[in-house]
Amino acid sequence: MNPKSIIKGRGAQRNEHNRFFQNQHEIRDEFLEYCKKEGELPDKNKTLYLEVFPKTIVNKVESPDVGMMYSMNPYQGCEHGCVYCYARNSHEFWGYSAGLDFERRILVKKTAPNLLEKLFKKKSWSAHTIVLSGNTDCYQPAEKKYHITRQCLELFLKYKHPVGIITKNALITRDLQILKALAKDNLVAVNISITSLSEDTRRILEPRTTTIKKRLETVKILSDNGIPVNVMLAPIIPSINSHEILPLAKAASDHGALSITHTIVRLNGAIGQIFSDWIHKAMPDRAAKVLHQIENCHGGNLNDSRFGKRMRGEGKIAEQINLLVKLARLKYFKEKERPKLNTSLHEQFKDGQLKLF
Repeated sequence: MNPKSIIKGRGAQRNEHNRFFQNQHEIRDEFLEYCKKEGELPDKNKTLYLEVFPKTIVNKVESPDVGMMYSMNPYQGCEHGCVYCYARNSHEFWGYSAGLDFERRILVKKTAPNLLEKLFKKKSWSAHTIVLSGNTDCYQPAEKKYHITRQCLELFLKYKHPVGIITKNALITRDLQILKALAKDNLVAVNISITSLSEDTRRILEPRTTTIKKRLETVKILSDNGIPVNVMLAPIIPSINSHEILPLAKAASDHGALSITHTIVRLNGAIGQIFSDWIHKAMPDRAAKVLHQIENCHGGNLNDSRFGKRMRGEGKIAEQINLLVKLARLKYFKEKERPKLNTSLHEQFKDGQLKLF
């Protein structure tokens, strides 16, 4: 790796062209070149928090592959900077790039708790598990400042409504007491993403995430407090972390996780260019090998959008990865089972509230 060629603390190393805007980055590149000639610093690599005002906060998930019906995201964009993140493309809908903008322009939805409570009060709403972080991490660094996720969890508890959480940040333990209260009524399940046991790999692949040690400690803290935890080995990237499947599964089980899930990396939309640029800078010695092996999992392409195929891939390399995960489940999780969350309490709560009027 050439340290001078890497933007420190970021996954993406450049901004990709937003497909919805013409000539966007041609203008930007001219400005940056001008700044260089004048000896100025055109890019201070700072994160900006920008408030937005959505009309709704809960989204219905149409994909049959992701295992959720509804999701909500208090933040758009994610400062964690995971270079492979599928959510990067969604930043283009807000007028930004899926590259560096995704990590440095964080959209904050302060009205999320109000919107969520309005939904819970609707007579037409029937309880289904809502997953926090279906797109971007609800415990990313912005949560330390804004506490939006915490406010939403308080509402899930108040209205006895089931909630799932996906995160790779140890900040979730700040809300341990709320999570314990939810778990007493079987209203919460947590998914912790752990992609590698190597800190060297984590630092370049997920530059602003919690350390692996802290993530495993988080799995144990939650599990010890009766909160069901699934560890997501996601994504598995050939020749980067594919050799770690069994040790990752063992570590997850040893720390109390009830299950593991996995996906094979797919580089959809702008992420293909972002990842390719990154790996040639961060891992030049194996860049070609990794990219070819990813293509081998997706019929010769870096991405496959077909339902039923896109998450698990196909071909020999994908088959080996999927078999290793199956073996890991048999070896480390045979006697464990994740509970199904309770949707009945919210309906009872609504009925009780309506009788007051």
